[in-house]
Amino acid sequence: MTNRGKVAVGGVAVGLLLWWLTSFWIAVLVIVGVPTVAYLMLDPSQRRRLRRVSRKELDR
Repeated sequence: MTNRGKVAVGGVAVGLLLWWLTSFWIAVLVIVGVPTVAYLMLDPSQRRRLRRVSRKELDR
């Protein structure tokens, strides 16, 4: 399993655990908010590089 697959499985597991332990809206807030805050913390050059890499992978 690739690293990206492991991260995806871990994210789903954490999301289900949060959903079970808390209300649905708190779980959604954490699942959407953490990646959004991480993206916004990047420098503009890092954001450009991330978008460029993502587009290259889509063009395969």
